[in-house]
Formats: sequence, structure tokens, C-alpha cells
Amino acid sequence: MRIGILTSGGDCPALNAVIRGFGKYVFENAPDSKIFGIADGYGGLINGEYGEMKKSDFSGILNIGGTILGTSRQPFKQMLTEVDNTTKVAKMKENYKKMKLDCLVTLGGAGTHKSAALLSSEGLNVVGLPKTIDNDIFGTDVTFGFHSAVDIATECIDRLHTTAASHGRTILCEIMGNKVGWLTLYAGIAGGADVILLPELPFDRDKVADCVYRRAKSGKAFSIIAVAEGALYDFEAKMKKKERAAERMKRGVDGTITKELADYIAQKAGVDTRVVVPGHIQRGGSPSPYDRLISTQVGAYAAELVLQGIYGVTVAIKGDSVCYNKLSDIAGKSKTVPADHPYIRTGESIGISFGI
Repeated sequence: MRIGILTSGGDCPALNAVIRGFGKYVFENAPDSKIFGIADGYGGLINGEYGEMKKSDFSGILNIGGTILGTSRQPFKQMLTEVDNTTKVAKMKENYKKMKLDCLVTLGGAGTHKSAALLSSEGLNVVGLPKTIDNDIFGTDVTFGFHSAVDIATECIDRLHTTAASHGRTILCEIMGNKVGWLTLYAGIAGGADVILLPELPFDRDKVADCVYRRAKSGKAFSIIAVAEGALYDFEAKMKKKERAAERMKRGVDGTITKELADYIAQKAGVDTRVVVPGHIQRGGSPSPYDRLISTQVGAYAAELVLQGIYGVTVAIKGDSVCYNKLSDIAGKSKTVPADHPYIRTGESIGISFGI
């Protein structure tokens, strides 16, 4: 059997752990198989950049962050755009056949899964694996990379407590998550944030400022605000994306609203504010033990699916078990934080403000 494997989209901890679990299972159970590592995601499949992997390539990478295959972003909306009388999908199909692949294994997030579903519909044998620190892939309880990012973001918030307390400041920590707030919710509660702001819950900035003001008046000299990069004000909620971006530009905001919110709180609550953006630190470094565990599990399970000839699916984690969903059933869908999520209710019950 000839198997192609690639990692696509943003990097995260545990990609290598999944690659390792997959490769070790294949060579243990089908030693005559060949695995071809495709460079830099779908870009490598488009350009025909690949190489055969040796058994030794899958050793010593369990605890290494990033991806040994490299990765890149290939926007789904450009997959079928015709350039020079061809499309990216056509090139991928052509190289799939040139490589004489029996199947393609894709490790990636929401965009990767949409492209994987498209390739599957075009007749390629595809198996997906759910990667993203956002934890937003539909049909799975958790994605690999998420809990490692939670650990990192939580540690960032932990460290901000002492410096905020020392100087009597309100510090806003901007956590990754443009469309969903799972990472901010988990890290915010685990890190003891006083305010948590999520993209799914457009917030009233006056309520946030009032929360900080009341804390200061009650003798609590500092506050910690965990804000998702995709958080938005309540008055922005009904705007379309382009309209919202244009409105922010008018206010001098280029990108997220974290700095603007910090300035607003400083003015309204009369406190000293700072903004901290951990950024890509949340994507880097070694995966957590939990991520190594589930990554080994899902990598081996994906290999089992491949060897059984079960294609057009993506691996999912449900409780302590692994299973699979059809790519066509989950592509284009997103798992967002519901307003009545138990962690939100728990947070509110202990006094955490969500600005609503």
C-alpha cells in the first residue's frame, strides 16, 4: 500500500505525535507499505513535493512540537479557482495519481477538512485527523493540540497574576481564537481570570469596565481579563465581517479590539491597564502528556482505517474512545461555545463576568 500524509494549516503541538502513531502502526501491521511525507501541506501536493519516509523517521518525535513535514495554508475558496487552465484540486489529483497513492491522510483543522472532503468527492481516498488549538471541529469532543494550548495560555495568565498584583494593574491577555472561544474559556477559568470575553458572546464594554471598577472599589487592586482575539462588542454583533472591519478602521482599530478595550477600561474605571498577547507561543513547544496520549491513539486508529480501506472519513474522539465521521458530514461545520455551556454557568456562579 502507498500512503501519502500531510499536515495543513496552522501548526500546533502534537502534530508529530500523530504522525508517529500513524507511522508506527502502519509499519507494525503492514510492513510492506510505503508512506510518503508530503511537504508543506496541500501546497506540497499541488507542487509534487514529497519523499518516502523511513521507519526511523517516526522515532524520537513524540515530544517535539511543530511538524516534521512542514505546513502551509491553502484557502479553500481558491481550490477550484482556475489559473492557467487548471485548478489546485486538479493538480492535487494529478500528483496523487503520479505518486500512485492508495490513500491520502490529512492532519488539519476546519479548512483542511473542507479541502479533504472536496478531494474525497473528487474520487480520492482520504482520511482526516482533527488538529487545531481552537477545538472547533464539528463531531469530535476534542482536537489534538487544544489541551497543550490550554496549558500554555493558562500559564500565561498565571504569570500575569503576580505582576498585575505587584503593580495594581488590570491586564488583558489576548488568547488565540478568531471565531470560537474554547481556548479562552478553558484557560480563563483555569487561570482564574476575572473577566472572560468570547466571540460567541458579544459583550457590553461598560459592563466589563464596571466589573473592574467594582473590584477596585472593593479593595481588589488588580484584575485579569482573558479576551479571545475574535471577541466583539455587542453593537458590532449584527454587522457583517467587512462592515465590522470598516467600522473598526474608522475608530483607529486595525485588527482586534483588545487595546481599544484596555484604553476604554482605563478611562471608565480609572485603573492602569496593560495588554499582553502571547500569540504564537500558544502554538509552539512540546505537546502535553494528554495530547501525546490522544495523538498516539488517533494516529494509530487512522492507520487502522487506512489498512481496512475505510475512506472519506475523519477521526473523532468521543469520551475515551475513538471513532470516525464522514468528511461530508462535518466539512464546513464549526463547533462553537454554546451560551449555556456548563463552564460558563460555573464561571458566572463564582463571579466571573462575561460582559453580558
